[in-house]
Amino acid sequence: MNVPDRIKKLTETFDYNLEMYKKGSYNETQVRREFIDPFFEELGWDITNKQGHAEAYKEVIHEDGIKVGGVTKAPDYCFRIGGVRKFFLEAKKPAVNIKEDIQPAYQLRRTNALRPGKP
Repeated sequence: MNVPDRIKKLTETFDYNLEMYKKGSYNETQVRREFIDPFFEELGWDITNKQGHAEAYKEVIHEDGIKVGGVTKAPDYCFRIGGVRKFFLEAKKPAVNIKEDIQPAYQLRRTNALRPGKP
């Protein structure tokens, strides 16, 4: 399978500017809007609900409120098919070292413990 040109361009741009992005002023919202949203759109996900589905049937929910251990958490993205949760995505700004900082991994694992696929 060939990588779509848009995804190639996104990864090239991110890689080329990575050192600047890591300096800290480039935030999570910018990463989401400039890279993550276009990436998943290219893969066919309706990130902005262009199809106009009702809330119950949107493919992607941003900041979906979910109870975890009695506390409401809001993963950045919840991807659904037919209204059923399939997986979550947590975005982090490039300055966050997800390889060595255990907190981002813990945050996502705890959210995914909800077993996507169950409403």
